[in-house]
Formats: sequence, structure tokens, C-alpha cells
Amino acid sequence: MSRQIRYIFNEQTQSYETDRRSARATLYKTGGVLMAGLACFLLYFFYFTEKMGYDTPKALWLERRNSALAEQISLIEGRAAIQDEALLDLSLRDNLVYRPVFGMEEIPREQWAAGLGGDERYAEYLGLDHGELMTRAARSVDVLARKAYVQGRSFDDVKVYSSRAGDMASCIPSIYPVNPKTVSITSPFGARFHPLRKMIIFHEGIDLAGPAGQPVYATGDGVVESTQVNFSGYGNVIVIDHGFGYKTRYAHLKEIRVTAGQVVIRGDKIGTLGSSGLSTGPHLHYEVIYRGVQINPWNYLNPDISPEEYNKAARNG
Repeated sequence: MSRQIRYIFNEQTQSYETDRRSARATLYKTGGVLMAGLACFLLYFFYFTEKMGYDTPKALWLERRNSALAEQISLIEGRAAIQDEALLDLSLRDNLVYRPVFGMEEIPREQWAAGLGGDERYAEYLGLDHGELMTRAARSVDVLARKAYVQGRSFDDVKVYSSRAGDMASCIPSIYPVNPKTVSITSPFGARFHPLRKMIIFHEGIDLAGPAGQPVYATGDGVVESTQVNFSGYGNVIVIDHGFGYKTRYAHLKEIRVTAGQVVIRGDKIGTLGSSGLSTGPHLHYEVIYRGVQINPWNYLNPDISPEEYNKAARNG
């Protein structure tokens, strides 16, 4: 495309001549137009953003982006709350069903939240947009992870105990500690009038009276936790830990035939019936203790089989 030529009328010569203005003047004019346009744009930008309160396109995009991120964080927090409720349900079943079956202690509530630390863990979120929301969500996720870890460890323990479920049948105390044909129950479980102390007290076991010197047997497989020889209270005492939350106590013995740490099986002879300690005559005070609480031994006694018969059958089998 050819360059366009401009002409001007020269009054002195009374003729048209070529316009010979310099390119610099043209450049200045063009630059002036551009600067005026830029000034108008800046004025427009300032007026609509500062005076009218409108956001720039980039600011609007960032605001929408922040809102979307805040919604995602809130969604994560909500999902964590749902999972927390599910974990709570699992923990309740674990404490009320699974663990009691195997005599395991409950997991304390405070153990779930142990070791999380303070708010300094979330200092990186301070000063950020939605920093409080991010801190709350991060704390929820951390608490959830802690609870899941504790619950997972608990289920691992339950799994170990369940693998020994076959052993549980032989560990639970379920036979008479003496030959049922040679003794009688003289004091049941529960409140009674104590013959020596002359007052009503709670009897934490049962008394089986019979001839002194007859054998006393372990009522379930276990390990002898302790033996005690004295002349007061329960006199000569044996405590056996059967596992799965069960223990048994044999008191007022004449002789003790086992030692602490010794492994015994159901039907093993552990001592002889006597009248040691505070006693009015030869008898065995027998207790069944489950998870630290004495329960009625009568619920575990099977009069259809004597310790000798069970021991013989178990050894021959």
C-alpha cells in the first residue's frame, strides 16, 4: 500500500504544496493520544474500583476461587464429622460387646484424644484467608486419624484374643473347686450375718464346708498369681489368673501345693481344705472375680462333674 501524501495551500505562493511536517510531530501527537487514553483508563479504573466498590476481573476470579476452596474445606470437615460418628459407633460396640467377651478392659474416652498437642500445630494457617476454617478442618482430620489408629490397635488386640477363643472354654472357671459330693454350701454369695464379726457384711464368694484335708482344685486353666500364708482374715490363700478377665480366689486352706507363677490346668490339685484365718470350721471360701469385680460363683458351678472326673477325662483325652 503506497504512502498517502497530504497537501496544504500556501497563501504566499497561492498554490498547493506537499505537507512536510516532521515525523517527530506525528509521533508526539500519537503519543499524546495514547497517554490521554491511558489516563482515562486509569481514571475509570480508580473510579469504579475505589469509589463505586466494583472488583476487577482478576479479583472477582480470586474471590470465586476462594469461595470454592472454602466450600471444599467445609465439605472435608463435614465428611470427617460423619466418619467420627461411625468410629464412635465402632468404639461403643468394641467396649460393650467385643472386649467384654474376652474379659478385656474398656478403652478410656480420653485415650482417643491423647497426644494431639495444641493450636501451635496449625500456626501455618494463621493470617490466611479462611484460616480459622482451615484450622478447624485440620484439627478434625487429625482427631479422626488418632481415633482410627487407637481403634485399629484395639481391633488388633481383639483379633489376638479371638484367635485364643478355643482356649477360653478351658480357662473360664466352670467346675467345683472341691468334690461336690463331699461338701455343702454353708454361706451363699451376697449379704449375710458374719458369724464372728456379728454384723451384716457382703459375702464376696461362697463357703463350701467339708472334711479338712480334702483336695482343692483349680477350676480353670491359668497361672497362679499369688499365694499367701497368714493367720488372720482369709488365712492361707491362692489366687489364680485365668486370663480373659477371670480370676479365682481359694481361702482358708490348710495347705498350699502351688507357687506363684506356676501354670495350672482345670482339675489340678492346688491345696487342701482347712480352717486357717478367721474361720469357725473346715471350709473353702471360693470367689470368682471378673474384671476386678466379684460375681456369684454359683453361676459357674457344674455339679454334674467332679474335679477328679474332669481331670481324668482331660488327661486321657
